Amino acid sequence: MIYLDNAATSFPKPEPVYQALDKFARTSLANPGRAGHRMAVAAERTLDDTRHALNQFFRGESPDRWIFTLNCTDGLNLAIKGTVKPGDHVITSDLEHNSISRPLRALEKAGVITLTRLASDDGYLDPEAVRKALTPKTALVALTHASNVLGTVQPIEAIAPIVREAGALFLVDAAQSAGVIAIDLRATPIDFLAFPGHKSLYGPTGTGALYVGPRANPRPWREGGTGGDSSSETQPTLFPYILEGGTPNVLGVAGLAAGIAWVANRGVEEIRRHEVALLQRVVDWAEGTEGWRITGRWNPATHVGALSLVVPEALTPQDLGSILDTSFEIAVRPGLHCAPYIHRALGTFPDGTLRVSPGPFTTDEEITTFLNALTEITAGVL
Repeated sequence: MIYLDNAATSFPKPEPVYQALDKFARTSLANPGRAGHRMAVAAERTLDDTRHALNQFFRGESPDRWIFTLNCTDGLNLAIKGTVKPGDHVITSDLEHNSISRPLRALEKAGVITLTRLASDDGYLDPEAVRKALTPKTALVALTHASNVLGTVQPIEAIAPIVREAGALFLVDAAQSAGVIAIDLRATPIDFLAFPGHKSLYGPTGTGALYVGPRANPRPWREGGTGGDSSSETQPTLFPYILEGGTPNVLGVAGLAAGIAWVANRGVEEIRRHEVALLQRVVDWAEGTEGWRITGRWNPATHVGALSLVVPEALTPQDLGSILDTSFEIAVRPGLHCAPYIHRALGTFPDGTLRVSPGPFTTDEEITTFLNALTEITAGVL
């Protein structure tokens, strides 16, 4: 299988990730506990060590501010539902994944918040549009760092100080950027940073993290056991346990730690350059082939390894995705990609586009095979 769906979940994982998962599952898979038996203490140490690794990788304020989550959706919901209050105003954009759009729209429909959804321009947000949308009631600005549909990288370094100056909190969805774009939390005033472990950090599914900066103090959304303080009648207020009710996916975290180490050793920019260089070939092909076009403004310097193609009118993205899978053993992602607002803006709703997302192990030869397959499939159509 030629796997070009890394924007959904990276595959394959680096070999050290598989090795870490196997070793931990065979030797240390106990319930983490700070005052338990040696396996429990070892499991707790894995969580602590990974918090330190995350804090160093993203230059956060403290390891204790890193919350382990089920995925990016979980982290975004923790931030949103733990922060907004009745009467608050929230700013977001048309680029967002449903992980941000749905909880905010539900709160808006329930009359809890008012919501401003900024329009992007050819895949990019204007920091000045954020400034103009801010009001005295704005409590939260929730934006993606890189579009999961277009691959366009947003200027969060310019947006963050604007949000901070207004006194609002800034939530960044780094699902498509964590691991391929350097994020410096000490240089950029981000209050919440959420991402999954299973994409460009090469951990397993069921992992993720939420960074909670010192200005933020979200309410617990999930309450339960914390492996330490069992005497408190309500959720302990100590970070990170205030937001980590229940047994964490410590096996997954062990794999995530190995993925972070692999990315740090290889270098985020080297990985991004490799993926974008492969997409440049797809862009060149689409621009030179009748009936095809790309979405968003292409700029290799401000792009991650995801690209959406508008397919010829005689076919649907679903048709092409199915043919590529069954006849050529090539995995891509057709459809709306859980981001209906940007597809409406692009005019690609309801069928969506054909998204291509190579990874660090994708080769030039595989891209050649993919482009030849598209040419063959559409030869009798165009």
